[in-house]
Amino acid sequence: MDVTGAEERGLVEGLLSAYAGGVFPMAEPEGGGIHWFDPPVRGVIGLHDGGLRVSRSLRQRVRQGRFEITANQAFGAVIRACSRASSREDGCWIDARIISWYEALHRAGHAHSVEAWRGGELVGGLYGVSLRGLFAGESMFSDPDKDGTDASKVCLVHLWEALRGAGYAALDCQFWTAHLGRLGCVEIGRADYQRLLWAALARAPRDAFGTRCWT
Repeated sequence: MDVTGAEERGLVEGLLSAYAGGVFPMAEPEGGGIHWFDPPVRGVIGLHDGGLRVSRSLRQRVRQGRFEITANQAFGAVIRACSRASSREDGCWIDARIISWYEALHRAGHAHSVEAWRGGELVGGLYGVSLRGLFAGESMFSDPDKDGTDASKVCLVHLWEALRGAGYAALDCQFWTAHLGRLGCVEIGRADYQRLLWAALARAPRDAFGTRCWT
């Protein structure tokens, strides 16, 4: 069912209010409800020097320039690819409702994607929510079948550098995983996260995205 402009604005305002309070939604697999999370422990990647841990092999991939990296060129394709990836890994928490919500955020200028292309094909990417000095990363994917091995990691390197350059305060990964841990993600408690969030919301960073090529 189509929604009115007022309904979409209300949806966007509600989602941004949740992020400003440290809360984010995830859908229950197999068509269940949508749950709202405020984890007692959060995963974050620091935007200070050394906050992102880039291995020698990843740094080499970035320098090789084997991927064309863009921002906001294919948000819908990225979130749908992330949905397929999440379905394979741990049940689809990115369902049609979540996709429609984040596409509304994207239209409002608060959800962004970073894409990796090879030979004109989308082979990796990530997306998340931007709110003042906060970037809340939602999901990422790589397609090794299209020669996209490490494409999402390369996107993350470019994202991290763009956020730092624009004056962001926080890169929220929501949950720590071993994969993110190898990239420098650390766990912090709710009180520390709230302080980081307040500092981020007090920032007025420059635009880190725009519709442009990053490589």
